[in-house]
Amino acid sequence: MSDSKANRPHDPRGKERFNEERAAYTVASAQPDLEAGVNAIRETVRTLPPRPGVYRMLDARGDVLYVGKARSLKARVANYTQINALTNRLQRMVSQTRRMEIVTTNSEAGALLLEAQFIKRYRPPYNVLLRDDKSFPFILLRADHAFPRIHKHRGARRAKGNYYGPFASAGSVNKTLNALQKLFLLRSCTDSFFNNRDRPCLLYQIKRCSAPCVGRIDEDGYEDLVRQAKDFLGGKSSSVQQDLEKQMAEAAEKLDFETAAILRDRLRAATFIQGSQAVNASGVGDADVFALAAKGGQIAVQAFLIRGGQNWGHRAFFPTHTQDVDKDEVLARVIMQFYEEVPPPRTVLVDRELPEAELLAQALCEAAEHKVEISVPQRGDRRRLMEQAQRNSVDALDRRLAETGTKAKLNRDLAEFLELEEPPQRIEIYDNSHIQGAKAVGAMVVAGPDGFEKAQYRKFNIKSAQTNDDFGMMREVMQRRFRNLAENPDGEEGKRNSHETVWPDLVLLDGGKGQMSTVRDTLAEMGIDNVPLIAIAKGPDHGREGREVFHFPDGREKTLPVNSPLLFHLQNLRDEVHRYVIGAHRAKRSRAITASPLDEIPGIGPARKRALLLHFGTAGKVRAAALEDLKRAPGISDAVAQQVFDFYHAGA
Repeated sequence: MSDSKANRPHDPRGKERFNEERAAYTVASAQPDLEAGVNAIRETVRTLPPRPGVYRMLDARGDVLYVGKARSLKARVANYTQINALTNRLQRMVSQTRRMEIVTTNSEAGALLLEAQFIKRYRPPYNVLLRDDKSFPFILLRADHAFPRIHKHRGARRAKGNYYGPFASAGSVNKTLNALQKLFLLRSCTDSFFNNRDRPCLLYQIKRCSAPCVGRIDEDGYEDLVRQAKDFLGGKSSSVQQDLEKQMAEAAEKLDFETAAILRDRLRAATFIQGSQAVNASGVGDADVFALAAKGGQIAVQAFLIRGGQNWGHRAFFPTHTQDVDKDEVLARVIMQFYEEVPPPRTVLVDRELPEAELLAQALCEAAEHKVEISVPQRGDRRRLMEQAQRNSVDALDRRLAETGTKAKLNRDLAEFLELEEPPQRIEIYDNSHIQGAKAVGAMVVAGPDGFEKAQYRKFNIKSAQTNDDFGMMREVMQRRFRNLAENPDGEEGKRNSHETVWPDLVLLDGGKGQMSTVRDTLAEMGIDNVPLIAIAKGPDHGREGREVFHFPDGREKTLPVNSPLLFHLQNLRDEVHRYVIGAHRAKRSRAITASPLDEIPGIGPARKRALLLHFGTAGKVRAAALEDLKRAPGISDAVAQQVFDFYHAGA
């Protein structure tokens, strides 16, 4: 295995905790072969120590099939050579295995943490996967300014301050933020906006900010608001509300009705936050609640996120690759992968006893650096909360099954309408966008049985078409998409990107006869004649009244009734690629607008470009500057000055 940074366990203490090595393996055919897989595993077992760690099973192309952890690597991996004791699913995995990669750890808990990291990174097809591509938002109360800012935050938690969350969705965090602004009047603007104000902004006028930018509140007064916000978000909401009630009563007694009205509005905001929560979590503190429901071969896991006794939202997860896996183990896997994304609270409530619960708690303790308790509530508020989570998990699964059934019927109707042999499992939709041929971009979006697969989307920067030639642009997109498959029809070799090694079951084009004939002829020239094609063109009124015309490769045309669910489905597919390609085109135009001629100079990065522009004012003046003038620019060395001068005067 390569010793690159990308292939190393991404842990700040990785050098101390992990030791990764490439195990022995046998080279064999890429076709499933049970004997070859067993031989590869046996060769690996000979080199393994009886230590805790993580193992990865890889196929002939090097793709990860499975990630597992073990208390003793030697004993655990040896079990895969006992074929008769394996399920059919594991036998298929062994038949595809051609080599293994090993990481030893200092403890089994460390192995469990690393296993979750690798599953998130590699998305192996034989592991239970928590399929959720959305990061969880937090509320950040910054601590790097005299007047701290409060705002929504996603991604790495690098900024100095207090993070409150996770929230289940952007909607839940936005509602809470709006109420918090009314309650504590903390600023939400950026530092640059704050520093350049000479009068209050609109948020002050609508009583959502105390306007510290123009001195309407001093530092001590603002610090009191920050303290109250920390208490409220930290679980002391009752004391904050009581304090506001006391201040409002005192203001009313002094006949200061304006202040009393402001305090009344703030108190209403606090009540809104408490009352808008559909889940009663009072007395629970910091806890996450997980409940599992199973039906029809699918599993739903409902999670309630509770912080400081406040419900910060709930989300349903539908893990994949759960066949032949016990439900208890599925829930344990989901929880471990969930906390790879977010910090664990002190309490995790589950609706069943989990396998290796003590080990799971130990791993979460190590990740959170505080004690984490995993328990099944038996009575009281926690039990009632769990029962509510269980009802929600059943409801979420019922909705999922209903949606899946609807999608399956739509796919069957689609196959019948387009005269396909069977319902398509992978639909690729194509479109392009440009302005009179400039900044042209092509796009492919992918839809599967469960909806859009955004990880498979692809953009194409059009290179060949220099004029307003839609057909030429579509020709280039098709050539680039199918070139690798035309050269390797079995998809076993060549580039490893999944969209270049998988054949689509249907290609849907946003266009009419011209686009259809162009794509049909382009694929025929490449020797591809077995990909179903269809083009969807808007009707004469260019509206959504159901007048779309569907063009077939043989020249036939079809339409669908105005109120047909299948028509709405196809319009949705077309609209998604339209949305995606328009966004890509706008982004390309924005980059072109902000580009500078200095970007073309090799070795000139953002810092040096900024230094040159600050000193000379414009790129034109940089171009006209003498060598001695360039050398005098702050932050520009003699060598860089010579490089810039030579770039503009090489032919002089």
